Amino acid sequence: MLQVAFIREHKEDVIARLAKRNIDASPMINEAIALDESRRSLQTELDSTKAEANTLSKEIGNLFKSGEVEKANKIKERTSKLKELSKNIEQQLNDKMEALNQVLYQIPNVPNTVVPAGNTDEDNEETFRAGDIPILFEGALPHWELAKKYDIIDFELGNKITGAGFPVYKGKGAKLQRALITYFLDKNTEVGYTEYQVPHLVNEASGFGTGQLPDKEGQMYHVTADNLYLIPTAEVPATNIFRDTILNESDLPIHLTSYTPCFRREAGSYGAHVRGLNRLHQFDKVEILRIEHPDNSYKALDSMVNHVKGILDELKLPYRILRLCGGDLGFTSALTYDFEVFSTAQDRWLEVSSVSNFETFQANRLKLRFKSNEGKNELCHTLNGSSLALPRVFAGILENYQTENGIKVPEVLVPYTGFDMIS
Repeated sequence: MLQVAFIREHKEDVIARLAKRNIDASPMINEAIALDESRRSLQTELDSTKAEANTLSKEIGNLFKSGEVEKANKIKERTSKLKELSKNIEQQLNDKMEALNQVLYQIPNVPNTVVPAGNTDEDNEETFRAGDIPILFEGALPHWELAKKYDIIDFELGNKITGAGFPVYKGKGAKLQRALITYFLDKNTEVGYTEYQVPHLVNEASGFGTGQLPDKEGQMYHVTADNLYLIPTAEVPATNIFRDTILNESDLPIHLTSYTPCFRREAGSYGAHVRGLNRLHQFDKVEILRIEHPDNSYKALDSMVNHVKGILDELKLPYRILRLCGGDLGFTSALTYDFEVFSTAQDRWLEVSSVSNFETFQANRLKLRFKSNEGKNELCHTLNGSSLALPRVFAGILENYQTENGIKVPEVLVPYTGFDMIS
C-alpha cells in the first residue's frame, strides 16, 4: 500500500509512473488526497475538542476547590457536550480512515523508473541469456509424454483424486522432485538464508499484508468454514512473520527461505501451453525472502538475481532473464525480473522464477518498520523470489536432458537422487 504522504508529495510523479501499468490513476489518487484532507481536518477538530475538554476539566476541579459549585456545574455541562462531540468526530474519523484505506488498497505499487512501459509479456526486456539449447534426437517428446512413458508422473490419477492440475509424482519422479527441493534449500542456506517451515493456510490479515487481498482473491482457494486461505506462495506466511513488528536497524538484513506447496486456482486456460506441468493448481516451490534497509534493497535484488542465476547454471539449463514491463508487473512489485528456462521439446520459454522488490509497499500494509540509529521509525523494504518453482524446472530437465535411452539426471542432483538416469 502506498503511503498517503508520499502520494501527496509526489502526486504527478505517482500518476505518471502508474501510467506504465496502462492505468489512469488520477481518479484514485485525487480521491485518496481528498479523503486524507478530510481526515486531517477531522483529526484537527478532534484534537481541538479534546484539548478544550481537558482544559475545562482542570478548571472544574479548581472551581470546586474554591467553592464555586454553581459555576463548576455549568462548565460540566459544556464538557459533557464536548465529550459527545468527540465521540461523533471519532466515528467520522474512523469512517474516513476506512474509506481512505479502501481506496489505497486498490492502487498498485509505483513502478521503478527502470521499468519499461508496455502492455503484455511481449514488451518485457531481455537482460541476460545463458546456456546452450540442446539439439534433441528425432522423436523427442514433451514432458507430459515422457512422464507417462517412464511412469514418473500420473496426471490422470491426480485428476481422479482431486481434479485437473493436481499431479501425482511416482517412483523416480517423486525422488527427483524431493531432490530438487532439498538442493534448492541447501543452495539457499549455504549463502545465509535461514530455513523456515511455515503454515500452508493463512488468515485474511496475512493476505492483506502481502497484497494478495483484495487483488487476487479469485485466484486463491478459500476455506470458508474458518475464513482461511490456502497459500499461493510461501511469501505470504513468511513475510507475515514480521507483521506489526518494529526491528532495530542492527537486525537488518533478514534472509529467509522456505519450501511449501502452493495453491492457485488459475482458472480458464486451455491448450498445449498449459498441459502437463506448465500450469498447475498445486505445485511445490522454494522461496527466498529478504527484509532490507531501504538504502540497500536494490543491491539485495541484484544479489538475489545472481543467486538464482548460479542455481540454473549448475543445473545446466538454458535460461534467460526478463525485466518485466509495466503492463506485466505484479500488483505489489516495484521491479521484477523473471527467469525463463527454454523447453527444447516444446520450443518455448517456461517461467521458473520471479524476483521482485516491493520497496515499502508490503511493509506499509504489514506495519513492518525498523528503528533507525537516529531513533526514527522507518518502513523496511521487502523482497522475494522463487528459488525455484519446481514444475517447469522439472519439465525443463525432462525435456532438455532426454535421450533415446532415457532421461539423464543433472550432475549436481545425482548426490540427492542416488541415480543418474530415468529409464
